[in-house]
Amino acid sequence: MPCKPLRLRAARVLAGQGWLEHTVVEIDAEGLIAAIVPQGEFDLDLGPVWLMPALIDSHVHGAAGFDTMDASGEALDQISMHFARFGVGAFLATTVTAPLPAIEAALREVKASRERGLPGAELIGSYLEGPYFTAKCCGAHPVRWMRPLDIAELQHWLDIAGDSLHTLALAPELAGSDEAIAWLRRKGVRVLIGHSDASYDQTRQALHAGAQGIVHCYNGMRGLHHRDPGVVGAGLTFPCDIEMIADGHHVHPAAVQIALSCCGEERLVLITDAMRATGMADGSYQLGETPVTMQNGVVRTEAGGLAGSTLHLIDAVRHAKDWLGLPLERAWALASRNPARSLGLSDLGSIATGKKASFTVITPKLDVVETWVKGVRIACQGQ
Repeated sequence: MPCKPLRLRAARVLAGQGWLEHTVVEIDAEGLIAAIVPQGEFDLDLGPVWLMPALIDSHVHGAAGFDTMDASGEALDQISMHFARFGVGAFLATTVTAPLPAIEAALREVKASRERGLPGAELIGSYLEGPYFTAKCCGAHPVRWMRPLDIAELQHWLDIAGDSLHTLALAPELAGSDEAIAWLRRKGVRVLIGHSDASYDQTRQALHAGAQGIVHCYNGMRGLHHRDPGVVGAGLTFPCDIEMIADGHHVHPAAVQIALSCCGEERLVLITDAMRATGMADGSYQLGETPVTMQNGVVRTEAGGLAGSTLHLIDAVRHAKDWLGLPLERAWALASRNPARSLGLSDLGSIATGKKASFTVITPKLDVVETWVKGVRIACQGQ
């Protein structure tokens, strides 16, 4: 979207080469970063704030009472605006296991909304989470709608979604998983492993076949045991991406530290797995077709299992900084640089010449002031 060329000045800018003081970022008419000039002339002074690369939420279902599975433009607009108010500049709209017509409708709407553009955070595409999971590790995904892997059905999703289908999660113990993973990778779809009771060897085999990471590590999968390392053990010791919900409910801070120690800062990707109750009051909600209840910000199924989160990505960064003892710029990279790399978005993830002018503006206390998407000021706290 064309925008007005603009020169922004901030007290601090986290650029690709590190922190820069009192720096001007020049934005061109295409919403790209044209130049980064220390002590340069400017059109707009943002004040005593820090200009950061926009946060990227690569696994999010919904917020503000709306969900990807609503399959409506309004829902995606509202989700887009809500997360932009909390510093997210781009996101991947994520489905849940459901009847095929419901998934079809969601994929069609994501494709249409991506083509028209959203008013807030940029919509990268769709993330098909289910229906190719195992009942034992179903989480909040309804078992009755889980299905075997079938290449013809995978082609059906691609026929509907086109190149907006970005990511697909599956359980590698399902029959034909290696063939499906290889086929999806040839089609340009990122494949992750989740909601799986696969063994260590099965998981490693799927990763060798082309799977690229682990869905919300520790949750919805065979855990780590010293005689049975399972999905977790395979993911932490294989060079793949590790999604992490750092909300303090899904994963203990010490388990996040263990993951960081095993896989390093380059592979850890902070996500929210946020659902429609995010930003809402406690009460009853739906996750797909599953009734859930939120109490004190924690969402659970009727059986007591966790059902997505109400986390905002800025809080995940704050937790990573505090729990892991990381300086801000390194904690921030887990929610900007790393998801950009994992998603193949070379034009996001850092502030550098030629990249999209998508920024999160924060105070030194990590409060989000406003968000810019491709050179356009989108949302401020309180709007």
